[in-house]
Order: sequence, then structure tokens, then C-alpha cells
Amino acid sequence: MFESSEIKRLIEQGMPCDFVAIEGDDGVHFTGIVVSKAFEGKPRVRQHQAVYATLGALMGNEIHALQLQTFTPAQWETGRGELGM
Repeated sequence: MFESSEIKRLIEQGMPCDFVAIEGDDGVHFTGIVVSKAFEGKPRVRQHQAVYATLGALMGNEIHALQLQTFTPAQWETGRGELGM
């Protein structure tokens, strides 16, 4: 079983982030929101790959699934209201 707080810590340690929120209550399936300037100019698949890279071998092993929503800071400013944040 893995803690969402540890996933959050690893992502924040591995890349510059403006905001990270990770949730999951079964210890292997998680959802998350990551906001980073590093996503600017990158397609969504590359954004997700950048986040997964911060988790290394944990992905597919201790972390069975991580469903992501990624945003640049500008996208986050306009889109977070739609998410109720």
C-alpha cells in the first residue's frame, strides 16, 4: 500500500510545481492534479510522462494507476474554477 502524500512529495521533489494534489484511498489507484511551468509547450502525453518520470519504478509496481490532470499555470488560472478549486 502506498500513501498519496508520498506520491505528492516525490512529484514536488522531482519537478518544479506550482500545485500538486493527489488522492487515492486503496493504496494502489490514485488521481491527481499537477500544475507546472515545465508543461508549457508540451503535449499532454509529454506532460504526463514528465510526472511519471518523477515516480520511476514505483509506476506499475507499488502505484498501479495514476490518473492525471496536468496544467500550465495559465491553464490552471482559467480552469481550476471548473474543478471547484
